[in-house]
Amino acid sequence: MTPAPAPIDQRTSPKHTDRGDFWMVFRKFLKHGTAIATPAPSGRYLVREMLKTIDFDSAKVIVELGAGTGPITEALIKRVKPHTKLLIVEIEAEFCERLRRRFPNADIIQGDAAHMDQLLADRGISQVDHVVSGLPLPSIPHPIRKAILASAARSMGPNGVFRQLTVMPYVYWNFYRNYFEDVTFKLVPLNFPPAGVYLCKGFKPNAESNGK
Repeated sequence: MTPAPAPIDQRTSPKHTDRGDFWMVFRKFLKHGTAIATPAPSGRYLVREMLKTIDFDSAKVIVELGAGTGPITEALIKRVKPHTKLLIVEIEAEFCERLRRRFPNADIIQGDAAHMDQLLADRGISQVDHVVSGLPLPSIPHPIRKAILASAARSMGPNGVFRQLTVMPYVYWNFYRNYFEDVTFKLVPLNFPPAGVYLCKGFKPNAESNGK
């Protein structure tokens, strides 16, 4: 006799998670507006593009900023190697609670991305290979945005890549060029809403005065 399949925990059931996460993100988007990057969680095509060029075999430290309900977090946890440190930074308490339920063994930090270098130092980490950001950077007030990017710049290694999702394709290309020497954009039309990923390298030394 074939044994009956084990019952699925409803908290991690794909349908339950997708539906519940959508309404959680959408509710916060309606309440907080531009403080939330997107009205819906990142879809699988956007997640795939965000992580596409990460060399998981060589990466030693990966930091996710603004994890939300964790669609990118889930993919990172599945692909990260045992030798890689993965830090998940999220400032919203409700999102952090959701993330800790979904990923009990992950290092989920309820904290401010503007203090990323200090969060890393507290864990004995001095350099990051990849920053994966879901933060709504263009709509964050300039002093806070400046602090976030300056903290990332202090933490990223010489070959580090800052990956930034957007649901306004191409609109902010020049914005990121203010901060980084090398910026490319990958369109993800199949996401809802249509989205894309900025791949940014080489933080400009004078970015704090140029970036608006």
